[in-house]
Amino acid sequence: MKTVLYCAGAALALASANHAHAHDVYADDHAPIGVMADHAHKKGEVMFSVRAMHMEMKGNQIGTGSVDPDTIATTVPNRFAGMPMQPPTLRIVPVEMRTDMYMLGAMWAPSDAVTLMVMGNYIEKEMDHITYQGGMGTDQLGTFTTNPKSLGDTKVAALFPLLGIPEPTADRRDELTLKAGVSVPTGSIGQTGDILTPMGETPTIRVPYMMQTGTGTWDLEPALTYKGRRGKMGFGVQASASIKLGDNDADYAFGDVYEGSLWASYRPAQWISLSGRMRARTTGRVDGIDAVIMGPVQTANPDFQGGERVDLIGGINLVGTHGGLAGHRLGLEIGLPVHQNLNGPQMAGDWFATLGWQKAF
Repeated sequence: MKTVLYCAGAALALASANHAHAHDVYADDHAPIGVMADHAHKKGEVMFSVRAMHMEMKGNQIGTGSVDPDTIATTVPNRFAGMPMQPPTLRIVPVEMRTDMYMLGAMWAPSDAVTLMVMGNYIEKEMDHITYQGGMGTDQLGTFTTNPKSLGDTKVAALFPLLGIPEPTADRRDELTLKAGVSVPTGSIGQTGDILTPMGETPTIRVPYMMQTGTGTWDLEPALTYKGRRGKMGFGVQASASIKLGDNDADYAFGDVYEGSLWASYRPAQWISLSGRMRARTTGRVDGIDAVIMGPVQTANPDFQGGERVDLIGGINLVGTHGGLAGHRLGLEIGLPVHQNLNGPQMAGDWFATLGWQKAF
């Protein structure tokens, strides 16, 4: 991630140098880089995009309150208690998690009325755990890390410009775009990892739900996005959802997700805009249970998934305006949660960043 950010910084500097107004493109023609499916294209246009996203989680919450690992290990019941080798409380506690996602997208407009979009991704997750000794008390046996990585689910969508595709101007722009999307289950729900049990054993098991790189289900993913500009000020709002259409082959489905984003931007020059965004999301619990996923850890319990979250996000969009960089776009967003109400105990979000490149032809 550090290498990506370094290279992006150099590229952003080059883009900012190209401030001549030789092309009628503006940095705020597109939404902040973390907002997907915000625009359509004219007939025959093709656009490619690459995004890198980094997310971190740290500590645990029950509802809106923090809870320490010792409390989880001694007071939270183990759903699987009574089964062989299962203690009465949770004796394995996750404490930190890191996720890196790399997304490659393409858009093509066969007509002015519809733009087709596809996005694939590669995901790497890493979670650190504390294992407590035996069946009670706060003596720690040791720590371990699981690190699944593979391709994720593929997103396919059609975008419909309900207000047409206006010519970009410096002073005014209004767009309303409807997305009809589907998530195709190309990711894995069978990822495994080596763990440290409270009895000191180190088996290889199927990692819990949030550590899988796919959902295993076909999902409907609609969205409606309005984006406007008045002079140097830009603004927009998007409502989106991910609705599961059934259980996967392991007899469960991740919770439905409903999300809203609201943003405003300021464009001091043609080639640069600064943005602020608020995002609110609600996620349901896992429905069903994978019979292979069990253990004295909160992430193995389908009920300890989902909740509500509000993020504040700052961003920058740059676009080349002439020469070899004309039309190349670079965007960066960095954010953190300001409210979390989690079905816990559950890992709490810490911070995240999205870096991306876009170019239309």
